[in-house]
Amino acid sequence: MKIKLVIFDMAGTTVKDKNEVTGCFLEAASRTGLNTNKNEVDRLHGIPKKKVFQLLWEERIGKGSNKFETYVNKSFETFKDILENHYLSTDIEPTEGCLELFRSLKTKNIFIGLNTGFYRKVTNIILKNLGWDLGLNDNYVGGSSSIIDVSVTPSEIYNNEGRPSPYMIQKAMYVLGIDDPKSVVVIGDTPSDLKSGVSAGCLKSFAVTNGTHSKEQLEAYKNDGLFSSLNEFSSYLNQFIDV
Repeated sequence: MKIKLVIFDMAGTTVKDKNEVTGCFLEAASRTGLNTNKNEVDRLHGIPKKKVFQLLWEERIGKGSNKFETYVNKSFETFKDILENHYLSTDIEPTEGCLELFRSLKTKNIFIGLNTGFYRKVTNIILKNLGWDLGLNDNYVGGSSSIIDVSVTPSEIYNNEGRPSPYMIQKAMYVLGIDDPKSVVVIGDTPSDLKSGVSAGCLKSFAVTNGTHSKEQLEAYKNDGLFSSLNEFSSYLNQFIDV
C-alpha cells in the first residue's frame, strides 16, 4: 500500500521541547494551588491541555465537587498565559532531521500533517515562528508550495476531543481527500500519539524516543517501531515507502 499521508506530533517530535511544556504546566499548577509533579504531568503529555487539568483536579477533589470547574478553568487559563508568553518570547526550532524529512516527503508527493495537544492559538504561534504557516489557508490546509499540508488541533474537533481519540487524524484525512487509514502513518513521542494511530486504524504507529518519553516508557504501548530521532525514522521510512 502506498503511503499518502504522514501525521506528525509537534512538541517533542517535530518541535524541540526541553521540558518547557512540562515546566509551564508545573508553574500553572503551583500558581493555582494544584499539587502535582513532573512524572504525573509527563504521563499525560499528548492529550488536550485542558483535559490534563481536568484529570488532575478530578483526582484531587472529584469531578462532582462544586469547585471542580472553577479550579480547572483557573489552572487552564493560567497555563495558557504562561505557555503563550513562553512561545512568544522563545526561539522555536525544529527537531533534528525534521525539515529534511519534510522535504523528502514532499518530493515523493506524500502529504505532511501536524496534530497536537495544543489549542489553536498557541499552535499558530509556533507555526508562524517556524514559518510553517506559509501557504496554509483559513482551514489550515496547504498546497504544493506550503511546508506542511494540514494542521489540526483539538480546537477544530467537537468538544475539543484530542488524542488518544482518532478524530484529529480523521479530520486531516478528510480535508486532504484520503479515505483509507491504511495509507496513513503516524509518528509522535507519547503514548497518546501511539494510541491515536491505533484507534484510527492507521497503517503504522511510530514514536521517537528523544522527546518527552523514553524508549522504556513507550515500549509498554502498542507500536510499530520506536526510533531514536526523526533521522532514524526517515531512514526507515525511505526503505518502507512504496514508490
